[in-house]
Amino acid sequence: MTDTTTEQTILLVDSDLDYLEWATKHLSAKGLRILRCDHAEKAVKVCDTTEVHLIIADIMIQPFDGFALLSRIRAAHPGTLVILTAGFPTTAQVIEATQQGAQDILKKESLTFELRAVVETALRTLEERRTASQPNNTNPQPDSRVKIIGNSRALQDVFKIVGRVARTDAPVLVSGESGTGKELVAHAIHEYSPRSKSKIIAINCGAIPENLLESELFGHEKGAFTGAITRRAGLFEQCDGGTLFLDEIGDMPAPVQVKLLRVLQDGSFSRVGGHDTQKSDVRIVGATNKNLAEEVSKGRFREDLFYRLNVVEIHLPPLRARAEDIPLLADHFLRLTLKRNGMPPLHLSTEAMDHLKNHRWPGNVRELENTIARACALTTSDVLLPSDIEFTRTFQSEENTHHTTTQALHHLRKVAPDNQKLSTWISEQIEALQQDPPA
Repeated sequence: MTDTTTEQTILLVDSDLDYLEWATKHLSAKGLRILRCDHAEKAVKVCDTTEVHLIIADIMIQPFDGFALLSRIRAAHPGTLVILTAGFPTTAQVIEATQQGAQDILKKESLTFELRAVVETALRTLEERRTASQPNNTNPQPDSRVKIIGNSRALQDVFKIVGRVARTDAPVLVSGESGTGKELVAHAIHEYSPRSKSKIIAINCGAIPENLLESELFGHEKGAFTGAITRRAGLFEQCDGGTLFLDEIGDMPAPVQVKLLRVLQDGSFSRVGGHDTQKSDVRIVGATNKNLAEEVSKGRFREDLFYRLNVVEIHLPPLRARAEDIPLLADHFLRLTLKRNGMPPLHLSTEAMDHLKNHRWPGNVRELENTIARACALTTSDVLLPSDIEFTRTFQSEENTHHTTTQALHHLRKVAPDNQKLSTWISEQIEALQQDPPA
């Protein structure tokens, strides 16, 4: 632990006395005073009588939990930073802790590696944080509608951004590969925002023709086009006061991009075939699996719209980058599949789980869900084995296949003997492989 120039006080709050002893020694440093207690009420009294700069508290502390302790400390001592710890923080706990103003929330099994670095960062920024006014945070909505599953550090970082950005009206751009759960992030932002009592509406910008997409978003007047027999309110009007999720926004046609830009600038638009200006208060969350900056450079996406949308970017890591989430997701999808289909109990063997963890998951979470559903449908046993796990087949693009073939032919030309006709030599190699294939 780095020595501090001025004395700072840390209060450890946990019912595990062995942990308190370990953490005291682990964080010990010159200029650092470490206090500890095993009771939440005692922790409040310590803070009322002693200047405490940083609290590290277990979420499951008694007689009231870490969130209640955080709330009371934040109300009475806004300059004190709080770090919460938990065995396996849930999505709701990470978001709620962030929204209530916790400095961080850490998994207990990772404290050996993370605690010191997190505490040092907190202590370094403590003085400027204490001089800044702390916002009054409201309790978030229940997480029963938030379906994001995972305990990986990469995903927890996403939850923390969700917790911060949800309190604002800033446009959000969710990026990531297909199947990573971008729409779930949009729903989480909405559910934890002041707009949660209003609608969230989703539309896939790449699945609707240009003329229909404009009408879907902005509405149309009677007679605007063939088939427009009545006036129709678009999604911006239907979603007034709520959140509009624009999936695959990178595929939005250029004329629609222009109208969307205007809405983002001043909240105004006109229905198709109309001249009257409409107003709508909508929070925009866009999602794309494309590199929008690259699309801008190629002239396929408006630069001004890109900057309007990309106020806050949340990048969802691919499943292969958070393999530790695979067991949680696999168990979740297994229970969901069994319940949905009324199937008898079934569980994954250790070998099957290892098989899942070793796959690269090009289709991400969506591929994992489909893989589990397929295994449940095809198994004849109450235990899923590696042989029951059939991964989705992937294909190279025609361009990549051509490139690979060309490379192979160039290599063969280099290694073929000079004194032998190339076609004859290749035929001999193929025959040899067929007679004695490699192990």
